Amino acid sequence: MFRNLPNLLTVLRLTLVPFVVRELWRGNYRLALLLLFVAGTTDALDGYLARRFNWASRFGAYLDPIGDKLLLVSVYLVLGLKDVVPRWLMWLVLGRDALILTMVAIALLFTQVRSFPPSMWGKLSTVIQIGAGLGIIAANGYFPVRPPAFDHAVVLVTALATGVSGFHYLWLAGSRLRQDSL
Repeated sequence: MFRNLPNLLTVLRLTLVPFVVRELWRGNYRLALLLLFVAGTTDALDGYLARRFNWASRFGAYLDPIGDKLLLVSVYLVLGLKDVVPRWLMWLVLGRDALILTMVAIALLFTQVRSFPPSMWGKLSTVIQIGAGLGIIAANGYFPVRPPAFDHAVVLVTALATGVSGFHYLWLAGSRLRQDSL
């Protein structure tokens, strides 16, 4: 019974996505932040339980990153559509993930590559995107009047990390394709 607890926590995180989106859309940043905190806690807890008690499953291995990406993409989509972050940043975050998914799909269809570990730059970019999203949401909830330099710095760092990781994934894909063709 407890073996499925990590998967149930992941499903809970997926279930929270529409509620986070709703609260962000309504401009209720404090409640959205609370929901994101709960979602983040489920993410940390499911990973811990899966590793600590060897409760990892193939289903969870697929579902967990889907839950993470769906939550992150949803946050940036709403923040961009509401003009809380620049739309070009929204498109950069969404585009990077679309690029990665496209490369994985091509690899699955046309190569023997079946392992797609995240890169250091990809992990760093994700951490920065999460921190930036939380920072912007918290700032809007608790500090609606703030120096514009805060938002500019957060946007710049997020864009830089996202762009670098996107190019790094392209470089990795090219390297793997060259290795497979040799």
